[in-house]
Amino acid sequence: MEKEAKIFVYGSSNICASCVGSPSSKETEEWLRAAIGRKFPEQPFQVEYVDIFAPQEDAEMKRMATMIVEEDYMYPVIVIDGDVIAEGNPRLKDIYAMMTDRGYQPA
Repeated sequence: MEKEAKIFVYGSSNICASCVGSPSSKETEEWLRAAIGRKFPEQPFQVEYVDIFAPQEDAEMKRMATMIVEEDYMYPVIVIDGDVIAEGNPRLKDIYAMMTDRGYQPA
């Protein structure tokens, strides 16, 4: 494994207009944590929710949140190690592929 993956779920407590009926960004964060933990057990990773409308102290988080708002991304936006992996309703297959590309071994 290259290093511990850091997965950020950027979103808002308000569901975007294009995503009505989809899980909230916070629900997506919780779902991803559980799904990745089952697929890659006992392998370290982090999943963190970032509210795109809350002030951010971290420069990279602030840049990403601003980009999502200004460029009208559908959220949640899933970012792994600085790479945008998905927006809107993410596909586990894509996220799992990024994890295996980083050296994670599926169960």
